[in-house]
Amino acid sequence: MSLARFGGKEALFSAKCFVAAILAYYIALRIGLTRPYWAVTTSYIVAQPLAGAVLSKAVFRVAGTVLGAIAAVVLVPNLVNAPELLSLGLALWLGLCLYVSLLDRTPRAYLFLLAGYTASIIGFPAVSTPGAVFTIAALRVQEITIGILCGSLIHGFVFPQTVTATLLARIDAILADAERWSRDSLAGASDAALDRDRRRLALDINELHQLSIHLPFDTARLLPRTRTLRALQAELSMVLPLASAVDDRIVELKRGADAPRPEALALIGDVREWLREPPEVSHRAATADALIARARALEPPADEALIWRDALRLSLLARLGELVDAHRNTRDLRDQMRSPSRAPVTPAVARLLARIARRPLHRDRGIALRAAAGTVATILLGCVFWIGTGWADGAGAVLIAGVCCALFGNSDDPAPAIMAFFYGTIIGLVVSAVYAFAILPRVTDFVTLAAVLAPPMLIGGMFLARPSTLLVTLGALLGGLNTVGLNDRFGSDFSSFINGGIAQLIGTLFAVVTVGLFQTIGADTSARRLIRAGWRELAARSDSMRRPDAAGWIARMLDRIGLLAPRLALQGEDPGKPLLDALTDLRVGVAVGELKQLRLDGTPDEAAMITPVLRGIGLHYRALRPDEPAPPEPELLAGIDTAMTGLATSTPDRPLDRRRTSVLALTSLRRNLFPQAPAHGAPA
Repeated sequence: MSLARFGGKEALFSAKCFVAAILAYYIALRIGLTRPYWAVTTSYIVAQPLAGAVLSKAVFRVAGTVLGAIAAVVLVPNLVNAPELLSLGLALWLGLCLYVSLLDRTPRAYLFLLAGYTASIIGFPAVSTPGAVFTIAALRVQEITIGILCGSLIHGFVFPQTVTATLLARIDAILADAERWSRDSLAGASDAALDRDRRRLALDINELHQLSIHLPFDTARLLPRTRTLRALQAELSMVLPLASAVDDRIVELKRGADAPRPEALALIGDVREWLREPPEVSHRAATADALIARARALEPPADEALIWRDALRLSLLARLGELVDAHRNTRDLRDQMRSPSRAPVTPAVARLLARIARRPLHRDRGIALRAAAGTVATILLGCVFWIGTGWADGAGAVLIAGVCCALFGNSDDPAPAIMAFFYGTIIGLVVSAVYAFAILPRVTDFVTLAAVLAPPMLIGGMFLARPSTLLVTLGALLGGLNTVGLNDRFGSDFSSFINGGIAQLIGTLFAVVTVGLFQTIGADTSARRLIRAGWRELAARSDSMRRPDAAGWIARMLDRIGLLAPRLALQGEDPGKPLLDALTDLRVGVAVGELKQLRLDGTPDEAAMITPVLRGIGLHYRALRPDEPAPPEPELLAGIDTAMTGLATSTPDRPLDRRRTSVLALTSLRRNLFPQAPAHGAPA
């Protein structure tokens, strides 16, 4: 990759990385720290293009470093006479911290990750001098904290690239895309490109979630509220199943003898125009309410005379009204995020903010446990070799192996990432050797030192800004800076340099071998686990007697879809079918929630009709296997039809709204689970 391909953002990021590193080195030298290179390397590890991302992680990194140092101070003196137990203690501590960090999936995870491998960084080298472990821990904490603070200061406040600016730009782009996809759905333009684009909304919502995590720490003058962004995510989450449902009903009605009625077609055309140029906030509520009222007025009544064609029309018009409401809400929340005041811009925003809750995410305890166990096994095997051979630099190899397992433990196959880090380490060691034995011995003052270090560090910073070269560059920077001799006083010992470099390389390669044995599950296995997790939750959701949490269900499923898409792409397969199936499961889960609420609010007779449907859905999803997909059982279709007929019947204790909701939920289940089934009420 030519340096000419880099732009101004990469150059500015690289310059800030270099300034932060040199500032950290200068401060560490001035206060007399013995190994200031830890401050330099830490400043590169914490570097992030977005100011809020640096600052959000800085607090947790400092706290994690202190916690890891405390763990090392507790473990080393008490277990130094039993090296096997000390190795086990440090390994278990790192494994526990990695397990918790993988389940957390927020910047708070850095606290646990740093606590884990900081204990190894301090503990293993201190085995030979246990009496000095407190001093070593205090020095490492100071050095690492200086690197964190310098990196946070420079990236957070010097020409900062704010999370807010990036976030607002992404929101505008996502809303424009969502409105375009909805317009195409209403036009009946269902094709592969539309399906692919619409599925990308799940990835966009997950991207908003990642940016929102850093929002409270951003340096912009006016910060949008995280609560408002959570509400926007919730409304965007509803757009996806609603637009898909409207698209399905239009296509299905066009297949039959009767297309949507002229009044409905005119309404659909008006909604498309409304989405093409959304009104300003002063007129948005009135126009949206008018469209929703027209949709409601055109709905056929949900009664015993309802036929399948009318059920589809009812579903189309009801979901169309809900889609308009969701788009109106997304626009209101977008305006709220740009408002300098915290006062709600519309009454709808106040209602949306009042009901928003924390967005739950998918968590895989099995994968987290496997990664933690693999890391523990790596450290224990490394310690067996180190202690058994009496290798003087073995502690360095063990801690590098453990750190590699921890850093890349969230990957399905960490080996390629660690190998990229390994290749970068080789490059860093070669450059370090040239500097340590040919250039630095001729340097006599700090200014000259900064000048001679500038070329490789500035070049490395630009490659660090690119995701495609990040791992190799990080390995090169850490491998070079840790061995070049940036201590409190310069000294070039070829024997120590070679032994330290070999320990780094062997430790990294050892991690590659052990992750292949203990931590690699592959993208296909991970994808199947995600799919099965959705099925298990849907089965449990169908069987549970608790009140449904529609927002939580949608959030977790969209999170799974966001995790699933890149894993399917890694398999070299078209991700279309699995992602479409996941979206189908999402819509089934929404309908299940509506039926559960009806069962809770309705009469015993209604519960008796709904319960067999929910039980059948639970049995179906509990029995599904990714490698042997099976269609739903015919008994479930019969149960849905029976419930639809019974719940649409008018009785004194069954108001119209409840009949309408039951028909909508059962129609959704029928279309999603049995898309090829004959019309309800028609002979099989």
